[in-house]
Amino acid sequence: GFPILCRQVRLQTQPKPQPGQPPLYSGTFDCFRKTLVGEGVRGLYRGMAAPIVGVTPMFAVCFFGFGLGKRLQQRKPDDILTYPQLFAAGMLSGVFTTVIMAPGERIKCLLQIQAATGETKYSGPLDCAKQLYHEAGVRGVYKGTVLTLMRDVPASGMYFMTYEWLKNILTPEGKSVSDLSVPRILFAGGLAGIFNWAVAIPPDVLKSRFQTAPPGKYPNGFRDVLRELIREEGVASLYKGFTAVMIRAFPANAACFLGFEVAMKFLNWIAPGL
Repeated sequence: GFPILCRQVRLQTQPKPQPGQPPLYSGTFDCFRKTLVGEGVRGLYRGMAAPIVGVTPMFAVCFFGFGLGKRLQQRKPDDILTYPQLFAAGMLSGVFTTVIMAPGERIKCLLQIQAATGETKYSGPLDCAKQLYHEAGVRGVYKGTVLTLMRDVPASGMYFMTYEWLKNILTPEGKSVSDLSVPRILFAGGLAGIFNWAVAIPPDVLKSRFQTAPPGKYPNGFRDVLRELIREEGVASLYKGFTAVMIRAFPANAACFLGFEVAMKFLNWIAPGL
């Protein structure tokens, strides 16, 4: 999933071509090919150290936030929540993960753009974080947090609600959801990932542009980014990187939810009363 994620950022942030000039990347596979030729295999993973470090605690916090969101809405532990309530629980999960995601996303985007332009301002993730902190303090590291919230809160709501909805649909009559087969869990998780990104792509495009822009370019935040994108490239520009995202979304999230279900069954086996 990480090489695809790297291409996604480069597609979203590539500058508008001059009149009569072709775009830097004509699409996902052209971007993949040019990066591989110009930077080698390492270029496909540029800037991914920061997200990788945060991915395990991020998913732990993500599922914890969803569980907390469910418990806050239940009067009794066995209460069955409605789909709007599951959506609300998922949105709380998005708030939790943003705290971890925002700095890593900022660093990832800057390192990937640096590699694409040939600059060497940052030697790596730690150096990037240090320079951002020295330049603008904590605000510099967390630049784009509002846009990360705008992406992750509704997208996480859609993510978990869709997963629970698909699990219920895929459960045979007379069977329990907890007995769902591995292929059905994989299908539900993968499709939930696609629904998640269908909601998340427009704010993700705005976030990538904002986080990689020079200081002061967008004084009014995402509103300036949105106006510029629509004025210069049209509404379709909000879905830049769509193909890259969707190629990655299904397998990555299918594996994520399968891992979660297996972990929960293991924990219930070793500590049933936990």
